[in-house]
Amino acid sequence: QAQLVESGGGLVQVGGSLRLSCAASGGTFNTKAMAWFRQAPGKDREFVAQISWNGDRTYYSDSVKGRFTISRDNAKITIYLQMNSLKPEDTAVYYCSADSLPYRNTRFDVGSVGYWGPGTQVTVSS
Repeated sequence: QAQLVESGGGLVQVGGSLRLSCAASGGTFNTKAMAWFRQAPGKDREFVAQISWNGDRTYYSDSVKGRFTISRDNAKITIYLQMNSLKPEDTAVYYCSADSLPYRNTRFDVGSVGYWGPGTQVTVSS
């Protein structure tokens, strides 16, 4: 059974850093673009960052560009989100996701997601 499992969330102070991980198993995730989304209370789920299936292309939302870095290790079938200079507005549940189709390199949105992880809470305190 294909699944994604996030880890690494927690409570951090403003300006701090966290590294999220997403371990994939049971599917051909090494052929799929993968992305992080987040959802704050009362808000829609929003795109954060995406990495192509082979790791050579990345996309970021304007709100995290320059502070967050997405990467992947296809040998471990794991993706990461390094989050630096965290702000209170980064507080949300962060979800790992995978594209529904293989080998696509265009940025995908919530409607293109084929797999979701259960999410991990990130709280930035001031």
